[in-house]
Amino acid sequence: MTKPVVVQKKPYLVEVESGKTYYWCSCGLSKKQPFCDGSHKGTDLVPVAYKATETKTVAMCGCKASANKPLCDGAHTKL
Repeated sequence: MTKPVVVQKKPYLVEVESGKTYYWCSCGLSKKQPFCDGSHKGTDLVPVAYKATETKTVAMCGCKASANKPLCDGAHTKL
């Protein structure tokens, strides 16, 4: 598997905590979207680390097509 599964055509709004690292699912197979649960094993895809620099809500990509992974860039509007 080299192409990710489109999970949803909108972002996930996630509260992140300053200083904490999150691992975004890049394959679309995780049951803990938008975060990795290890389901990518056996694929060519790997999770993307995101280190929060401040506590806030971020929009994480749900379609897996963002050019600004793991954050949403609106790519879902073109799918």
